[in-house]
Amino acid sequence: MDPRIEIIQGITACLKQRMNGRRPVLGIVLGSGLGQLADAIQDPLVIPYRELPGFPVSTASGHKGNFIVGQLGGKTVIAMQGRIHFYEGYGMDKVVLPIRVMIGVGIRTLIVSNAAGGTNLNYHVGDLMIIRDHINLLPNPLIGPNFEDYGPRFPDMTRPYDRSLIRLALQIGAEEDIPLHQGVYVGGTGPSYETPAEYKYFRILGGDAVGMSTVPEVIVARHAGIPVFGISVITNEAHDDYADDFENDGEDVLVAAAAAAHKMTRLITKMIEKL
Repeated sequence: MDPRIEIIQGITACLKQRMNGRRPVLGIVLGSGLGQLADAIQDPLVIPYRELPGFPVSTASGHKGNFIVGQLGGKTVIAMQGRIHFYEGYGMDKVVLPIRVMIGVGIRTLIVSNAAGGTNLNYHVGDLMIIRDHINLLPNPLIGPNFEDYGPRFPDMTRPYDRSLIRLALQIGAEEDIPLHQGVYVGGTGPSYETPAEYKYFRILGGDAVGMSTVPEVIVARHAGIPVFGISVITNEAHDDYADDFENDGEDVLVAAAAAAHKMTRLITKMIEKL
């Protein structure tokens, strides 16, 4: 057996034991500063990553490093309170390991969120963008021997983000008066923020927002046939006409994400209720 699969199966077994019979049907990945959604989970069981043997530890600011299992929108969910990033020095197999573990415990839908810079000139701090497609500038997590039990060697990525979930989100956004953009997310390695020339380049390519995560998780979920809904909170205006004294600041990103998290929490909770 591939040693990577042994690790996944071992962690999955440990997590199932810790969940004590709870069976999550939906997985959620919370991005930087978006922990408010975790606070909305009822009857929460908190399982720190560090207590799962072989599980990578999240080191990024705003990522607490816990699985939270509980009730949200009337369903049992498992949420990642902090993700694993490539820029932290982990190999791509570790970056996507949590997604494969969540698939192993039984999720049937994945919701991914992130904090992102808005390269689209019409986007402003605090806006929400439904991810309708992406551009991947990170290593593809499927490189290497294919996990045949998970999915095909060459998975289709025509619709990486589920169209029915996008329609549901737009419907709820209209009902709840939550303005929503739809756009293309560009996933890069980080950890340095992009230059103004790179922001302009991404915009010319068709990117509406840019960040340092999400895409590998989506690829692995789609490889396994799991439908995905993705959403970005725009935490800075990633344009190319900055003032001479402008600086991107990670703490400002966390503050902006936290300020918009209530809208995202309401949207996702309502979506889960209707799934």
